[in-house]
Amino acid sequence: MHPDIYKRPLLFCLAVLIVGLVYFYRPAPTQRDVFHALAQKDVTLTGRVESFAVSKTKSKNAIVKVHTVNGRPADGYVYARFAGFDPQWKDTLQIQGRLQQPYGMDLLGNFNWRAYLAQKHIFTEIKTSRAQVLHPAAWPYRLIRFIRADILRTFQEAFPPELASIAGGILLGERGEISPRLYAAFQDSGAIHLLVASGGNVGFVTLLTVGVCAWLGIRRKQAVAAALWVAGIYTLAAGADAPLVRAYFMAVCACVGYLLGRNSGVFQGLLVSCFVILLVEPASVFETGFQMSFLATGAIILCLSNYTPPAKWPGWVRFFAQIFLATLATQLVLLPVFTNVFYKVSLTGLAANMILVPWASVLMGLTFGYYALTWVHAGWLLQLPALWCLGGFRTAVEFFASFRFSSLPATAWGTGSIVAFYVGLFWLLNAPRKEWARKAWLPCAAVAAVALAWQGLARRGGEVYLLDQWYRNVALVRMPGGSVFVLGNGLEPEKVEAALYKMGVRQAQAVLDFGGRKSKNDLSALAANSQTVRPFEQGLWPGAQWQTGGVTVQMTWGEHLSKAGRRWTNRGYSGTEKDDVSYCLAEKDVHVCVGAGARFAYTRGKQVQAKRNQTVRLKI
Repeated sequence: MHPDIYKRPLLFCLAVLIVGLVYFYRPAPTQRDVFHALAQKDVTLTGRVESFAVSKTKSKNAIVKVHTVNGRPADGYVYARFAGFDPQWKDTLQIQGRLQQPYGMDLLGNFNWRAYLAQKHIFTEIKTSRAQVLHPAAWPYRLIRFIRADILRTFQEAFPPELASIAGGILLGERGEISPRLYAAFQDSGAIHLLVASGGNVGFVTLLTVGVCAWLGIRRKQAVAAALWVAGIYTLAAGADAPLVRAYFMAVCACVGYLLGRNSGVFQGLLVSCFVILLVEPASVFETGFQMSFLATGAIILCLSNYTPPAKWPGWVRFFAQIFLATLATQLVLLPVFTNVFYKVSLTGLAANMILVPWASVLMGLTFGYYALTWVHAGWLLQLPALWCLGGFRTAVEFFASFRFSSLPATAWGTGSIVAFYVGLFWLLNAPRKEWARKAWLPCAAVAAVALAWQGLARRGGEVYLLDQWYRNVALVRMPGGSVFVLGNGLEPEKVEAALYKMGVRQAQAVLDFGGRKSKNDLSALAANSQTVRPFEQGLWPGAQWQTGGVTVQMTWGEHLSKAGRRWTNRGYSGTEKDDVSYCLAEKDVHVCVGAGARFAYTRGKQVQAKRNQTVRLKI
């Protein structure tokens, strides 16, 4: 692909749009959104089911596009929880129930369900008490959902439960019930993405259809039209969620570019689809799935366009070389995203995906072929091959996950590090264009250096994070020298660990307990050498002072806040859980204190209080 593609106005417009959305746009309900009916609580609404139902322990949940609320026109989406009712895709329902705001827990580094739904422009949930179908879906939708349900039923009847779940996950993204052990194996081997119907599946179906049409002697235009039609049916049957719709739109743009004879049709299709999607759904820019889809696709296009295996190599060698290059490009481009979401790095992912990705493609064709043959009562021809292939796939996943260092914990990347990494990767993917690479080397290095310098300047000084989960608290303090302290034990270790990873550290310098109230949470493993300070039990009393990690820690009698925001001190020892202490940490001219069991912090005339189920930040 010629570097002139980077001079096209659309690319610059897309970059400006993305930057503008990241810095200035935040998802919010429109004026007619059902969110504004929250005060009514018990409502009757009508709407169309926009997703296949997800089975939970006590309910079946689906996304519903709202048409009316209590007889008045409305807009937006609700996440509906149905008890004793099975919502069907594209049916129009009348729902009675109670509206509520999605549960949200804004803990640093932890998953926030409310924010996740907001990225999909869903700001409201409804717990249904009664539901009925007003208008069944049109017959094409009923046919598609019948085929989907029939495929999953056929797999469940033909294969053991775990293998049926793998087959459903690879073909349709419906993985069903997979044991925690096997799910962890998919994560550690870097193959968890294969259990989700992704853009790669849409591309595979498109290319497979084109190949079959070429084998049958069908002309190019008719073959492309047939491929888009088949890929569209697959997109709908697999759920038509955002990644699949994005991938299908990209396929349409790429095919149009191909038919027009444009050399950069695929890359241009990627740009056009990204631009249009962000104009229609701006919140997509914050979705991990959106980011991964376009980053992976762009990296593969650039890599395979610029790194071409020699034509003299045997065909099978060139095939696996291209698989290796595509897998390497995908692993590299998604490294910051995976790390910042899952806080782990799969060291075996590159080798595993070189084998498992082609294997999954074979499984897609094999399992769908088995299903198709069951319609003519000839499924037995492929049942055993599919069974053996699924079993071997599971064994391979477990093998790659079995290595001691198959997956390692990793801290989140800072913004400057991410920018520098992607600038360097962009240059590397285009390095075979030697003339361009020679000219671009200095600007790319300058941008990377500025990004890293900006990150270093932004982290000067220190910061305090007050984490609150239903009035159970922990404070994280980063001093200017980089030492991090955990104060309190009100949260579970895994939640505090995720917050530390988000801050960019693996372990804290020490864990400082406030004493008094006992807690079942043992956070000692989060501190270097398990250094945990417990007042009153270790001979440490208010007034004690010591040095650790270049920071002076002073223990004082417990400080608290009155309703008016004035500090008062709980002095004296009673031997009960009411006894507590506070801590003041000092490094050079920086001084910060945390008290009331991590419910407030103050420094240099600034004071902040914890807020329920939120993270409060104090810059020091």
